[in-house]
This record gives sequence, structure tokens and C-alpha cells, in this order.
Amino acid sequence: MSAEAGEVAHDTVEAAVRAQLARAFGGMRGIVEAAVPTIAFTLSWITTEELKLSLIISIALSVLLLVVRLVQRSTPQFVINSLIGIAIGAFFASRTGEAKDYFLPGILWNGAYSIGMLISIVARWPVVGFLIGSVTGDPTGWHKDAGIVRLCTKLTWLLMLPCVVRVAVQLPVYLFGGGDQAVAALGLAKIAMGWPLQIAALAAMVWLLGRGRTPIKPPVAST
Repeated sequence: MSAEAGEVAHDTVEAAVRAQLARAFGGMRGIVEAAVPTIAFTLSWITTEELKLSLIISIALSVLLLVVRLVQRSTPQFVINSLIGIAIGAFFASRTGEAKDYFLPGILWNGAYSIGMLISIVARWPVVGFLIGSVTGDPTGWHKDAGIVRLCTKLTWLLMLPCVVRVAVQLPVYLFGGGDQAVAALGLAKIAMGWPLQIAALAAMVWLLGRGRTPIKPPVAST
């Protein structure tokens, strides 16, 4: 998108970020597509205790959801993202023979994501700011405005919070839990703390964005 097009479409930072956030989430269908394979894996393992079968069912459902997307010619982005995560989890679990390792990559990913966003906040280059840059065509121009940096810092905190909560809840279960109970708890936690928690964070971000009208262009310095 050109800078001119971004400026015409969005005249405030809040409008630009809201538009980009809307594109980043897959709506109700994305929620279902992300949850179904995890539910299937968890229920299959609890019922049969057959790791290989549970992995096959989970991956097969993900592939089926992808095929449906392709047949309908709708964007497969969210299904592909989910399929990659499931495939990595399946690889971990199949290598160790431990069903709970299916959930380990997600825990590690959320931990890394939290650390990355925290570093961006401390460095005063909050990651949400780059959403604005993607709209205006200038990846770093937003950083010239201290007001925009403050707003993006608050939004980045909100974006990071779900990741921190997931790690804080799921990591102890993974480290100290065992058997069917740990797998069931991790499956339930992943579903409950997946899209629902992300949507709660998004709602908080939208509420914060709705309170202000920050011009998308940084002020021109006087000479």
C-alpha cells in the first residue's frame, strides 16, 4: 500500500491500527479452525491413549480445514498458521513419545513473543508502531511522534498480556503435571486461553483506540 493510499484511508493512528488489527484476526471462523484440531487431539488422547492416532486425527482435521478454505477460495492464512503449529507440536510429541509435548511449542512461542514485545517496549520501538508504518508506507516515521510512541507502547502491553498469561498458566502444568490429567489440562488451557483471551485483549485495544484521535502524520518540525 502506498503512503498516499494509507493517508486517504486513515487520517488517525487509531483508525489505522484498528484496520490492521481487524486483518490480523480471523473472526469467529478463525477461532473455530484454531480450536478444532486441539480439541480433537485432547479428546482422542484421553479416550484412547494412542499418541500416534491422536496426532493423525489432529493433523488430518487441519488439512481438511485447509482444503475447505482452498475450495471456497477464501484466505487460507489462518488455517496454515494453525497447521504449522500443530505439525511442530506433533513432531515434538512423536520424538519424545510424551503427549504433553504436543503443547510445548505453543508455550515456547508465547514465551518468545512476550520477550520480543517486552524488548521492543524497553527500546521504545513498540511492535504495534510498525502496524502504522505498514499503512503509511514509512516503517519508522511514526517513531518521530512521542504521542504515537506512547499510544503504541500501551497497545503493545495489551497485545503481550495474553502471551504472558498463557505461559504463566501452562508452563507449570507442563513441567509438573503428568499423564492424562496434564494433557487434558493443557488442552483445556490452550483452548480457553487461545482466541478467547486474544479477543479480550483486542477488545481492550479497541476501547483504548476509541478514546483518542492521534493524527497519523507526525508534526512538522519548525525551522
